[in-house]
Amino acid sequence: MPPHRPETHLPPFERVVAEHGPTVLRVCRAMLSAADADDAWSETFLAALRAYPDLKPDANLEAWLVTIAHRKAIDVHRVHGRTPIPTEVLPERASTTDLPGAGDDELWGEVAALPFTQRAALVYHYIGGLRYAEIGELLGNTAEAARRAASDGRAALRRHYSTETGSVS
Repeated sequence: MPPHRPETHLPPFERVVAEHGPTVLRVCRAMLSAADADDAWSETFLAALRAYPDLKPDANLEAWLVTIAHRKAIDVHRVHGRTPIPTEVLPERASTTDLPGAGDDELWGEVAALPFTQRAALVYHYIGGLRYAEIGELLGNTAEAARRAASDGRAALRRHYSTETGSVS
């Protein structure tokens, strides 16, 4: 006889996608290129659909989905790190402020240039709405380390903009 499973009171998965899909997409787009972000968003919800029946009814759905999106972003970064980029002619100098072909404004180029942990801490806190304890857990460290990474990322952005504009922060 199969074990008895308690009745779960989770909302229909379609409602979860409708409610949290925009946040997950913003997180994916902040962490990845536009094309990779769309794929990561889809992969996030496919993985979530598989795991959804086993989710605890009192789970924080948004944090759970951002966690899955985080792992998908890491997967994409790992793949890109191992994938050679074929080119006929090397550019004269590499861009330090933009992702090639991304078309993002200057701020997102600077965010993309941050180290992964700093970028992740900023994105998950300000776009994903996660607390530093949740971010620390996602990144495999402590809430204090996540807070420090976010602080270092903000400081780097402030330094760039005070240097660019000549203003004092």
